[in-house]
Amino acid sequence: MRYLTVLILFFLGTVFSLAQTYEVGVLLGGSNFIGDVGATNYIAPNKPAFGALFKWNRSSRHSFRFSLMYTELEGKDSKSDDPRRIERNYSFTNQIIEASLGLEFTFFEWDLHDEKVHATPYLYSGITAAYHDNFFFSRQGVLTPENTSSIAYGIPMVFGFKTNVIGNIIIAAEIGARYTFSDELDGSVPDAESRQDALSFGNTNNNDWYMFTGITLTYTFGDKPCFCVF
Repeated sequence: MRYLTVLILFFLGTVFSLAQTYEVGVLLGGSNFIGDVGATNYIAPNKPAFGALFKWNRSSRHSFRFSLMYTELEGKDSKSDDPRRIERNYSFTNQIIEASLGLEFTFFEWDLHDEKVHATPYLYSGITAAYHDNFFFSRQGVLTPENTSSIAYGIPMVFGFKTNVIGNIIIAAEIGARYTFSDELDGSVPDAESRQDALSFGNTNNNDWYMFTGITLTYTFGDKPCFCVF
């Protein structure tokens, strides 16, 4: 029993010491779509986006990062600067749930152990998986659901700036593009091409993109992170 108590205390001590290097929080902002339907402005959020964020600060210069985000992508030809799209007048909305995993690199040292105010730009990249519904446009321009779902894998390219000016709360502002390996988010390349009324259109050489612009708020577990254990 004594040895079991020692093992439990050792385990708990290890967990809490490692927990000093963790961050958990939320991301809030907006999204916009870039594809074959709607406007092609890169930074023009038109739908709210929100989610949860977790980081493991592996060192003072890089972190492992995981996020789960929900947003609704919207494309309206009427908002485009292209006269051909305005005349076509297609529109769509598509709800997505995105999971993202990768590495975050800071430009400067990000060691909060000294309890000073730190600030640094950072870059994040990795892989994303966006779960979404499928649909297509008929030759009459009518949006038609396929009653199926798909996962669009992609690469996030994020630039941000963060600071710990509010104690254990870290606030960051970031702009992130997601390049996907899919051209189905806007219904321009439908799975139901075998149907006679399904219309395939747009630039088949360019896949879909979407953007996230907003802020993240994370809280460091327990004491300030200490990287001496690494």
